[in-house]
Amino acid sequence: MASGFLSEHTAVLNTLDPGDPVLDDLEPLRGVIEDARVVGIGEGAHFVQEFTLARARLLRFLVERCGFTHVALELGSAQASDVNPWLAGDGDESDLHRLSGPLTLGVFGELLRWLRRFNVSRPHPVQIVGIDLPNTLTLLPDLDPVADYLKLVDPDVGDLVADVLRAAGEITGDSAAVSGPRWGSLDPAFQDALTAGLARLSTRLSALEPIYVSRSDQHRYDTARRHLDAACHTDYMLRAMNDLFSGRGATGDTSVRDHYMAAAVQWHLARAGAGARVVLVAHNNHIQKTPVTFGGYLAALPMGHYLARDLGRQYRAVALTHTAGQVPEMSVTAEGSPVGFTVGLVTLDAPPPGSVERALAEAGLGRVVTLTDLRSRTSLDRIRSQSAFVNTPLHQAFDAVMSAPTATTDPTVNF
Repeated sequence: MASGFLSEHTAVLNTLDPGDPVLDDLEPLRGVIEDARVVGIGEGAHFVQEFTLARARLLRFLVERCGFTHVALELGSAQASDVNPWLAGDGDESDLHRLSGPLTLGVFGELLRWLRRFNVSRPHPVQIVGIDLPNTLTLLPDLDPVADYLKLVDPDVGDLVADVLRAAGEITGDSAAVSGPRWGSLDPAFQDALTAGLARLSTRLSALEPIYVSRSDQHRYDTARRHLDAACHTDYMLRAMNDLFSGRGATGDTSVRDHYMAAAVQWHLARAGAGARVVLVAHNNHIQKTPVTFGGYLAALPMGHYLARDLGRQYRAVALTHTAGQVPEMSVTAEGSPVGFTVGLVTLDAPPPGSVERALAEAGLGRVVTLTDLRSRTSLDRIRSQSAFVNTPLHQAFDAVMSAPTATTDPTVNF
């Protein structure tokens, strides 16, 4: 039954190559996204070259043919700001490593390099916005600009700011796999003092908005507010991740990160103007509209859940998956790795009944690139996530799914 559904609702695509001059095979996507203001483009696993290529090709179609104006990525706002001049042509291509750090380079390096080349032929370069917490899960990328702002508008809190910065400086690393354990090694009283200091700054920032705006302007206030919100959410996520890995995690606790990301998307959308349309590039688990569950356990209410609730039909989600027998996967036992883990290919079990990957194979579509419209009701209820599966009604979680026949390691991964 599922394979019959796919035969009726699936288009075979010509290529994954974003440089191919012909984009007509992607026209079925236009009917899926309709007049949406935000379209999520996912990936079933990080560090997969085929997903990088697919995203670049979809981005090109959405920008060139559908009028999308902004690209939002699963990385922190400070990181996006650092990379944007480079995307517009500043410096050399090799500068990306210095600007982005090893994890951003591994997750988005090839996509960013493609976007820089894409911008060469455009009168107005496509720039990115970061809607996530810093992928290092450290606080200083967001607290440093807050400290600079408060020095201007509220010097009376200088001692409190200095205390918060000193505590935040103890949490360092190039990924959550490094910074999380460093936070966990701190004395609990020190951890609590950091959380309390952030809460005091946040509450004061809200209460004194009129004074702060009079001493600066609304845009600078709003930007500082967003950076401080990111720092508070990062602090929460450090606790949540440590609780999760120690077996004490509260159900759905990581929803805090996704709720922040959804609010960040809408923050940018509101300031971009009436005609703005955003391509949102993040993992399938973040863009899906239904709760993320593994084995019946609620992992999170994803960003896509909040966006679908608030934007309705103005939000669309396109998942990316693959039908290969292996996939790049993270291994956390990686002494000496700058990001606290390594990436290597792992062999996968055959996809189970009910999965979109199994249905594609049974429909004879497992060895080609495909785009499936999921807006009609289907019995499919599983999709790959890293080397596991997420159980969810696919027609409720996503509006379409693009599949590649292979899943190889992205060449920018060097850990």
